[in-house]
Amino acid sequence: MFSRILVANRGEVALRIIRACKELGIETVAVFSEADRGASYLHFADDRICIGPAPSVESYLNIPRIIAAAEIADVEAIHPGYGFLAENAHFAEVCRDCKIEFVGPSVESMRVLGDKILAKEVARTARVPMAPDSNGAVDTVADAVRVADELGYPVAIKAAAGGGGRGIRFAHNEATLKSVFKQARSEAEVAFKDGRLFMEKCIEDFRHIEVQILGDMHGKIVHMFERECSVQRRQQKVIEEAPAPGLDEDLRQEICDAAVRLAREVEYHNAGTVEFILDKNNNFYFMEVNTRIQVEHPVTEMVTGEDLLMWQLRLAAGEKLSIDQNDIHVEGSSIECRINAEDPSQGFRPSPGRLEAFVPPGGPGVRWDSHVYQGYEIPSTYDSLIGKLIVHRPKRSAAIATARRALEEFVVYPTKTTIPLCIDVLSHPNFVSGKWDTKFIEREMLDD
Repeated sequence: MFSRILVANRGEVALRIIRACKELGIETVAVFSEADRGASYLHFADDRICIGPAPSVESYLNIPRIIAAAEIADVEAIHPGYGFLAENAHFAEVCRDCKIEFVGPSVESMRVLGDKILAKEVARTARVPMAPDSNGAVDTVADAVRVADELGYPVAIKAAAGGGGRGIRFAHNEATLKSVFKQARSEAEVAFKDGRLFMEKCIEDFRHIEVQILGDMHGKIVHMFERECSVQRRQQKVIEEAPAPGLDEDLRQEICDAAVRLAREVEYHNAGTVEFILDKNNNFYFMEVNTRIQVEHPVTEMVTGEDLLMWQLRLAAGEKLSIDQNDIHVEGSSIECRINAEDPSQGFRPSPGRLEAFVPPGGPGVRWDSHVYQGYEIPSTYDSLIGKLIVHRPKRSAAIATARRALEEFVVYPTKTTIPLCIDVLSHPNFVSGKWDTKFIEREMLDD
């Protein structure tokens, strides 16, 4: 096991990593930007190093500064958390070239799975179901029109280097396709420095199901069952839960087995998530792989009793998976609500500033993962996530009731948050009955 690691992230996930390390007896070095100077989680680290000013390109995305901090601090490994450099294969390669272990999968796995076109080739080889697609990059508008005619409208145009809901456009006819294709290419070149696009038949009214996997460096891979991530706004998750409601055991097993087959195809190790689309007829299709820990990992931890951050560290240190697939079981139901500093009534306008009053909820079945406190200054520089409310109860109905009760207990002033939206979602009869898809919030919860 490592004796000392660097935490290359901030906020909630930095504190989560530090906590896991403390329980494993690992010293931690936290890096921070000038905007995060004085952040609460820094006090829990054994050491801390400032890596630059507030802009992330000059701090949390600055590879030379992070590597320099790691070398000065004499660490054995770097944990990237999620976001920032977590899925950057070049960063992982630099870490290992500098004899510092990267807590994540191999560089080769990251490069293949981070390229959506190559990832689909892996999925085909692994016999994982996929929606009809262009079977490679689409280079011109004329090619896009031809592919769309073959697939049938509507179609989705996606960036090969995209992910997490970014770099996607939809077209229901040829005129729209010609327009959005050019937009998608331009945006992909700017956002990802890679203008390659591919196309898929657009599956409408679908659910978003993902499977948590763990693999060691000795060839063993297990899944930790699935999560339901269909409650989204603009393709960004709002509420997640485990297990996914309404899946029969045969379908659950098929989806989880497909995720493991794909992971084996690239000899995957460490934690990862294979994401799927599930249509209204319960047909599932491969979407993408996230080669990192997910924001929503706590719901899997709650229903399986396994600490995924600890497993990441153990696996990165070369330990063997000591659990078999038959050892992993789902107990109860867990729901996570992402609490963001945004105002849903004003188009989700960011709401940075000082938390003059802040009291999080508690009570049976409640977990609160956050780095904020009363008096904390929410910066405008970074993602607006201020914390995650996670509940775990024996049944889904009880989990919904506990989540609603906990959300109503929050005291947050004057910052506007997504708490009211989460309460509305959890109170909606379609959510309670498990009848929803990824357009649920736009269709049922938001005014035009």
